[in-house]
Amino acid sequence: MTNDNKINEKYTFQDLKNIMKLLRSDEGCPWDKVQTHESLKDSTLEETYEVLEAINNKDMDNLKEELGDVLLQVVFHSQIASDNNMFNVEDVINGICEKLIRRHPHVFKEKEDKSPEEVTETWNAIKRIEKKHISYSNDMKNIPKALPALMRAVKVQKKAKEIGFDFQDTNQAFQKIFEETEELEEAIKNGNKSHIMEEYGDLLFSIVNISRFLKLNPEFSLTNATEKFINRFEGLENLARTKGLVISDITLQELDKLWEELK
Repeated sequence: MTNDNKINEKYTFQDLKNIMKLLRSDEGCPWDKVQTHESLKDSTLEETYEVLEAINNKDMDNLKEELGDVLLQVVFHSQIASDNNMFNVEDVINGICEKLIRRHPHVFKEKEDKSPEEVTETWNAIKRIEKKHISYSNDMKNIPKALPALMRAVKVQKKAKEIGFDFQDTNQAFQKIFEETEELEEAIKNGNKSHIMEEYGDLLFSIVNISRFLKLNPEFSLTNATEKFINRFEGLENLARTKGLVISDITLQELDKLWEELK
């Protein structure tokens, strides 16, 4: 396969597989040949976040590119596994197709009309059977620790909700936040560092409950809040500059005044 062969046609998934196989071969690239599943962990995660960034920016050209990078990770990991006689990308594709068919019986079997909520319940019920469900606490333990902490907290809370162990409404969830805030304040007064960290974690976990009731993604919400802060801080610097001020040289009171002026 050469570039000349593809002047008037697009590359295919088979071409991608062939390129990856070549890069991993003895005649291939020194860097690609030495990569492992472990060495690719960071790049796999980064490419996923870059897809989210493209979606947030509504940049379809960039989204197309970033999805290609994610696809490359799938093919790369599959080729590494194939080189070690474990599985190949066809096995990956076959596995996900089988899973989709199994977990959508309302489409591929009985053809039932279901709401999105009912579909989710069916998916989870089938998943519990497939994973040989032992207990809900075991299901919680199997939620990957590598997930962002807020996302993992949501998944754990949803597992508890499946058996009805949840707040009835947002008012109860807010009351828990107030309770945990008081406990954190008390821990700070006592000055015990480990207790402070524990209570701070409890407060964060309680705040995640609100995101579920509001059907918000806490990761996205925090990311947006951080971006908002950065943009406002940039405005703060610019405003200070127009007034002939250097923000590192002025008092906190003056900074607060500029901040309020921006808002």
